[in-house]
Amino acid sequence: MAPTDLPPRASTPVSAEGAGVFSTDLPARLDRLPWGRFHTLLVFALGITWLLDGLEVTLAGSVAGALRDSPKLHLSNADIGLAGGVYIAGAVLGALFFGWLTDRLGRRKLFFITLFLYVAATAATAFSWSPASFMLFRFLTGAGIGGEYTAINSTIQEFTPARFRGWVDLGINGTFWVGAALGAAGSIVLLDPQWVGGELGWRLCFGIGALLGLFILLMRLWLPESPRWLLIHGQPQEAERIVEGIEARFRAEGHDLPPLPDAPRLRLRARDHTPLKEVFHSLFVVHRQRAMVGMTLLTAQAFFYNAIFFTYALVLADFYQVPSAEVGWYVLPFALGNFCGPLLLGRLFDVVGRRIMISSTYLISGVLLIGSGYLFQQGLLDARTQTIAWMVIFFFASAAASSAYLTVSESFPLEIRALAIAVFYAFGTGLGGIVGPLLFGELIETHQREYVFVGYLIGAGLMLLAGVVQAIWGVAAERKSLESVARPLSQADDDEHPGHPALSAG
Repeated sequence: MAPTDLPPRASTPVSAEGAGVFSTDLPARLDRLPWGRFHTLLVFALGITWLLDGLEVTLAGSVAGALRDSPKLHLSNADIGLAGGVYIAGAVLGALFFGWLTDRLGRRKLFFITLFLYVAATAATAFSWSPASFMLFRFLTGAGIGGEYTAINSTIQEFTPARFRGWVDLGINGTFWVGAALGAAGSIVLLDPQWVGGELGWRLCFGIGALLGLFILLMRLWLPESPRWLLIHGQPQEAERIVEGIEARFRAEGHDLPPLPDAPRLRLRARDHTPLKEVFHSLFVVHRQRAMVGMTLLTAQAFFYNAIFFTYALVLADFYQVPSAEVGWYVLPFALGNFCGPLLLGRLFDVVGRRIMISSTYLISGVLLIGSGYLFQQGLLDARTQTIAWMVIFFFASAAASSAYLTVSESFPLEIRALAIAVFYAFGTGLGGIVGPLLFGELIETHQREYVFVGYLIGAGLMLLAGVVQAIWGVAAERKSLESVARPLSQADDDEHPGHPALSAG
């Protein structure tokens, strides 16, 4: 059934009220949709970004030994830690720049631009001829991935019905570890001297990401622009056309759409863009409590993850004498634990609630890291039991890290969502994600377990702090529309048209 063949509606989807103000029920219509093929395809086409990031991070760790042995690069442990920091720095700056563009130019344009950048940069990494060129291409690869985070998170949040938003977001973030598994498996084959090995092996590893990226480009061609973004940028007719097309797909698949809830229509004033002054006033004045929570969650998980995972291969090699070609075998079970966490716990974030589940996963992760770190420091673990310990820890930590991105992507107004994600990602990742790998690289270089244990204690302490902050000040956003979690900046003032209830701004 084409959109023009839809049965007549009882009310007009978008109604102009003059002076640039219009009312709409399109967000409510997106939230009432059942889960369907459209959402599944959306998740695959956009959510695969996390797979790419997992692939890149895993490759950087898995080929660490080969990079040290490379006659062209010959990187030290500290250089490998620096490369991890450079990748994160690129992701931070890419997130900020492309996040700003995403809110101004649209979600769809940017998730193509950022993917093009990623494909080109990761392909170029395979042809690195010196440490400096390797660092540059890792920086550009990170910039592409950072830009992807802002555009993709925004789009997925704005299309997913409210009652599925937590589970979907955590599940998508969990695919990071599918990419990690692919990177580990690829490194096992390509670093094995019986297959490829040597200088060519690590270069071919980075080619995996470029090939996947080209495939993803084709998958995204059918995706429309976010109707919510179109609404606030004065294109309600285009937004209406897209939503009617989506509804037509559901009806053609045999779904009976429930009636819209009896609630006031959303009234918006069209705007071209949001000035940066208004962006930061909204983030750090109107929503300062949410900003504190978001920064704490993202900083803690960034240090926790990047510090440990970027140096994962170095710990195995330096303390457990695992050959670099065999590191991938230890990454695979680690990736399995990380993938299962968000997948199995994700539904509870919508049912039990955000505040309880987010704080619990952070606190459990911190306590478990202290315990395993002590066993490591005492020399009571071998490579196998160390991997099992990390599997258990990151079963919970993966869900915690995913929930941090969920929190910052749903807690702020629609007009600044992408830039809000970028700001908090940049702050948290810049502080925790850059400092972490550099610090751990230096700690591992000492070859002293006591010093590495101190790093584990720092990571655990940050996770415990974040868990407490979330328990006290976290937002209960489960099963609520985005517009009720954070009032749109372009929403027409209530005193202009009495009777329209104010939405949350706290």
